[in-house]
Amino acid sequence: MAVGRYLLLLAQEHLNFRLAEIKSLLSLCGGRFSNQQEINVNSPFWILDIPSEEMTRKLMKRTVCAKSIFELWGHGKSAEELYTSLKNYPAERMLPYLQSNSTYKIGIHTFNKTLTQVEKIRKIDALEFLPFGGKVNLKNPEHVFWILEDYGMDPNNIPEDPLHLYFGRWIADGQRELIESYSVKKRHFIGNTSMDTCLSFIMANHARVKANDVVFDPFVGTGGLLISAAHFGAYVCGTDIDYNTIHGLGKASRKNQKWRGPDENIRANLRQYGLEKCYLDALVSDASTPIWRKGVLFDAIITDPPYGIREATKRVGSQKEISKSAEKSTENHVFVSSNYHLSDIFFDLLKFSAEYLVMGGRLVYWLPVYRPEYTEEIIPQHPCLKLISNCEQMLSSHTSRRLLTMEKVKEFKDQDQYSHLLDHQYMPYKGHNSFRDKYFSGVTKRIAKEEDDNQK
Repeated sequence: MAVGRYLLLLAQEHLNFRLAEIKSLLSLCGGRFSNQQEINVNSPFWILDIPSEEMTRKLMKRTVCAKSIFELWGHGKSAEELYTSLKNYPAERMLPYLQSNSTYKIGIHTFNKTLTQVEKIRKIDALEFLPFGGKVNLKNPEHVFWILEDYGMDPNNIPEDPLHLYFGRWIADGQRELIESYSVKKRHFIGNTSMDTCLSFIMANHARVKANDVVFDPFVGTGGLLISAAHFGAYVCGTDIDYNTIHGLGKASRKNQKWRGPDENIRANLRQYGLEKCYLDALVSDASTPIWRKGVLFDAIITDPPYGIREATKRVGSQKEISKSAEKSTENHVFVSSNYHLSDIFFDLLKFSAEYLVMGGRLVYWLPVYRPEYTEEIIPQHPCLKLISNCEQMLSSHTSRRLLTMEKVKEFKDQDQYSHLLDHQYMPYKGHNSFRDKYFSGVTKRIAKEEDDNQK
């Protein structure tokens, strides 16, 4: 089948992440996002050229950013333009869905405006020029058609008539229901920094995770990112320096619960969703000193490193620090942690990914930034990794975090081990180390301002 035109209806959530998700999933499905396609990234309606209907169905089986996709039969900036466009649509593409022995229904979706039932019926009746031969069946139709109207982005200035109108045949819905069915609120084992469900699925999609991949999270925490990868059929594993988190011990994160229960651990989380067969293991390990044998091991690395805000940035202390502690300790097991600078966390993460990812494998991770000082130069680089996407999520007026997706494009050689630490590259990243101080300085200023306002 020749390339067709499709209308993608997107959810108005996580706007900055939608384009990167759709691009990643199209490439996973064997397609490609054309740079010639003109879309308004903030609009809920995107017109896409996709090679086949089968590919659109594959796309919708993965996306959490899109609600539905339609085969686009016509569109315009007025009702007259829409009707003209529909009359020019090839009859041979319409007729298979308009047969006399078929059933159908027509729905209406409006963005930024609510129509009365009378208005909806009037708009549907205006399509009587289309050669519908079948019978209307509102409960269980074979074919569903939609009129979609866009009334713009400003809820305080809604136009009388739509700015854009579309008509198409519904093909498939996205995976928005995963956000509720995998909700963190219902999960057995959570922590202070458990990832938002929608974002965890977005990360898996940016990483192009697929069935039988091996996916790794070096800062695994309570394993939220493993769940989304396992849902798509990947085998998952992780490491974390926190012994209590890996083993599900210690104080609970939930309100009105003092200690974690016996069924609060990463394996129990995957078991809760019927995904235990995909769970390899989680190990207590220091991300700064890899424990793995040499050679490529992972198809994707998905992680949310600690920023020093709600979770400490720490690694195993030096031999000198451990020796000092051992002199004072009567315990056989000695663990001494030292500060793990953010710049070192990201350098170690990129080096590890360059070495252990398969060719074409992806690293997806969060980078916290102080917005007044942000430039593209502070994004960590490695000669073996190519930056694919950079999506911002606001945390406060002065801070945000960026979801970075990188792809391995070059085999790792011994000379690449420290090539990302060249002086001219290294200096801009040192600013990451003061992110915690800048974050809390902003919080302190805001509290002081609120107290001044209350005193006035």
